[in-house]
Amino acid sequence: MEVTRDGIIESVHCVAACAMDDAGNELLAIGSVEAPVFLRSTAKPFIASAIVAAGAADRYQFDDREIAVIAASHSAQPFHISAVRSILSKIGMDEAALQCGPEGEGYPPEPIYNNCSGKHAGILALCKTIGSDPQTYRDPENPAQRVILDVCARMSGVRRDELHVGVDGCGVPVYAVPLRAAAQSYVRLACGEGLDLRHSRALRRVRDAMIANPEFVSGSGEFDAELMRAGAGALACKGGAEGVHGIALIERGAGLVLKVADGNSRARPPAAMAVLAMLHALPQGRLDGLAAFARPAVHNKAGLQVGEIRGVVA
Repeated sequence: MEVTRDGIIESVHCVAACAMDDAGNELLAIGSVEAPVFLRSTAKPFIASAIVAAGAADRYQFDDREIAVIAASHSAQPFHISAVRSILSKIGMDEAALQCGPEGEGYPPEPIYNNCSGKHAGILALCKTIGSDPQTYRDPENPAQRVILDVCARMSGVRRDELHVGVDGCGVPVYAVPLRAAAQSYVRLACGEGLDLRHSRALRRVRDAMIANPEFVSGSGEFDAELMRAGAGALACKGGAEGVHGIALIERGAGLVLKVADGNSRARPPAAMAVLAMLHALPQGRLDGLAAFARPAVHNKAGLQVGEIRGVVA
């Protein structure tokens, strides 16, 4: 991704990407697709599916908006906070149980405003469903986290001991797999390929909740929400920190994951749009409606456009 200023290339963000189909064919490979990548929040649909598959969503009668916010990196809009509070109310816990920490500058200091608070509330629901200790829910050895990591390994098509597990920004375990395996997990989000009925149904329930409530997955006007809205049921997507993005191409039975090498998130939307165009994943009319994400303008402090970000295949 080239960042220009007055027609001159000022910065470059290198991007690796891999797309797979449900027959195991590689549809696209750019850069290294075997290097391990931490999925960060791009893994949230699979974490949410583990919570649903364990019976927590049925036990506590979560609606689709609550399931979507469990899979979200929300922007703390009032409807996001209301959905997280509803989850906590249904499981009989309060905001003090959330251990995700505050979001940071510009947000109220309470953990519920953290973009991961929906996921944390969902993990607390999983703890209560399977009888594990909610006070240690972030610990990798907590049974709830073992359930989640087992599911994430299954989604990626790797053995559990092949997951490289670290600590995410919000304090829960985060895993790394090769970009090719990450793309395979998004194939499963697209069509449930290779999963037993329980996990396939849970993943589809999460996917459909995300598509039906895209603004709950990110926020009003944000890239994930607008891309899913433009897709009109043809795709589900989820961004993550450090420039990771995953897209399930439902009609194609395919999955795509990309990684901006330097982790700069400004390159993530235009990179995703460029790869979608390479794959002819959406009709041109739908892509045209996302032009502001495909070639984002670069503005100065006075609000004047001084350049843009554009994709180039090296």
